[in-house]
Amino acid sequence: MSDLGDRAAETDWDAVTYDRVAEPMTRWGATVLERLQLNGDETVLDCGCGSGRVTEQLVDRLPAGRVVALDASPNMLDEARRRLAPAGDRVSFLQADLLQLTPAMLGADAPVDALFSTATFHWVQDHDRLFANLAAVVRPGGQLIAQCGAEGNLDHLLGVVRGLGVDRPGLWEYASPNDTRRRLETAGFEAIDVWTNEEPTAFEDPELLVNYLESVCLRQLVGTMSPPRLAVFLRTVVDAMPELVIDYVRLNISARRSR
Repeated sequence: MSDLGDRAAETDWDAVTYDRVAEPMTRWGATVLERLQLNGDETVLDCGCGSGRVTEQLVDRLPAGRVVALDASPNMLDEARRRLAPAGDRVSFLQADLLQLTPAMLGADAPVDALFSTATFHWVQDHDRLFANLAAVVRPGGQLIAQCGAEGNLDHLLGVVRGLGVDRPGLWEYASPNDTRRRLETAGFEAIDVWTNEEPTAFEDPELLVNYLESVCLRQLVGTMSPPRLAVFLRTVVDAMPELVIDYVRLNISARRSR
């Protein structure tokens, strides 16, 4: 549930704050998790566990199985370890970049039975390599169930920011369903279903929206601002939004590794 891929030079997440404001991602993640077909004894790789809120629900569905909780962020993994401590050795933790992922990194857990991910893949710029790496660590016939930002994600919000004369730094891959289907097929997946859905996320309190933008959507942009400038800038963004709604668009992925 956090950014992975080419992020080494970026400021790490404030995992405690993220965990506090991550209700939208947790809500979407619970819905995506329902698509994962499990007997309860599988080993599942959570590709971007974040602070562990959705991973905790995944663990509950695997009473006789295991979860490998992977994230690139040390802070996120620390928070996930705290949250998932009651699961004991049913969860292992791996700090890794999805673009560098290999079966050797998973040790005895490779190949995993399934791959699960929410709110992560859009932070990875090379989806061809991403899906190839995922295919290499899952058994033939194993599931890939994921959701991330899609083509058109945050267009309205980022338009407001650009209207203030600034651009959000960083790179993202908000992919289309057609491109994603092609990439999955090339990587060796089948039974592919890819679709998008809009998830407009409303905030009743402007201050809550300010906190959310600071911690999630505009984190890289405001990370180096002084507190006074930060407060003024975020308030200006919120005031310029036509309504207190973030225009999320989600890319949903369901596939199986070719046998």
